[in-house]
Amino acid sequence: QVQLVESGGGLVQAGGSLRLSCTASGSIFSINGMDWYRQAPGKQRELVAAVTSGGTTSYADSVKGRFTISRDNAKNTVYLQMNSLKPEDTAVYYCKMVVATTFRLAVGIYWGPGTQVTVSS
Repeated sequence: QVQLVESGGGLVQAGGSLRLSCTASGSIFSINGMDWYRQAPGKQRELVAAVTSGGTTSYADSVKGRFTISRDNAKNTVYLQMNSLKPEDTAVYYCKMVVATTFRLAVGIYWGPGTQVTVSS
């Protein structure tokens, strides 16, 4: 199977920066889309940023110009560089990957367990 592990979350003051990482391991043949989502208390999970296998990126309006998503295919890793953080960015951040496994190239959607990001004012 496939496992995803996030890292890089923590507590930061408003205006600061954090870099999240998410690495996939297991029976991986290839990885298509890689996304970052977040879920704040009492709110629905929302898509923050996405990067396709070809490198095309997209962002939620609320993070455009502040967050940058990137991927390292050799390391099966996706990153989220978060700058100019605001208190409203506080949430649990989850990575999601669409993975073709080595088992008959079966494609599945996999999620990481989440990492907490807290931005103090």
